[in-house]
Amino acid sequence: MLNRLSADDRRFLLGIPVAVVVIFAGWLLWRCTADLDDIESRQLAWGTIGELTVQHIVLTLICTVVVLVTAIPIGILLTRPGIKRAAPVVLVIANAGQAAPVIGLVVLLAMAMGFGTATAVVALSIYAFLPVLQNTITGLQGVDRGLIEAGRGMGISAVGVLMRIELPLAAKVIMAGVRTALVLLVGTASFATFINAGGLGALIQTGITLFRFRILVSGAILVALLALLVEWAGQVLQLIVEPKGL
Repeated sequence: MLNRLSADDRRFLLGIPVAVVVIFAGWLLWRCTADLDDIESRQLAWGTIGELTVQHIVLTLICTVVVLVTAIPIGILLTRPGIKRAAPVVLVIANAGQAAPVIGLVVLLAMAMGFGTATAVVALSIYAFLPVLQNTITGLQGVDRGLIEAGRGMGISAVGVLMRIELPLAAKVIMAGVRTALVLLVGTASFATFINAGGLGALIQTGITLFRFRILVSGAILVALLALLVEWAGQVLQLIVEPKGL
């Protein structure tokens, strides 16, 4: 797999994990040696950080699943004959969902649906919906029509052509959208804390509310490192699903 990569891609794949480890090790060293007051000690306790990290990851994974099982099938439908004329309308609606400030979307839905994880999942999924939908449509529309016609000429069904020709060829573009959505979700999941949905945003909120700079920066660093790891994992997955020879 590495043999197919450019020098920049190799540096990215190898550099991101190294950078994450170095930065995390530096923060870890600081955490072990810092003279923290009672509030900082409670907020930066290992158990608290571990619990908030798990909450953040779980929320991101749930939203990712929701986005994938909705955006990709809808994107496929919007490239089929007879339905693709609705694509501009659906994209306008999806654009509106992402154009709205995420904190405003989270708060408005919380007022309508109540506080909690379910509301956070809905709000964040709406926000991350567009990149996957857009890239699914773009990837499928970019498949050579000659290959599709050749497949149909060989007697392959429409579903078979979709699964064996269109989706594999569009996989790289679709995965680019998935990577974008994942990074968006990791970052915006920090706002879930404002509606009692947990996550590492709680450290940022506490740092701002109590004017504890070290708690605020620690939360920001952990979220940023998590986003970097997700971006790296998305790049690896993109290389795995990309058909060999492309």
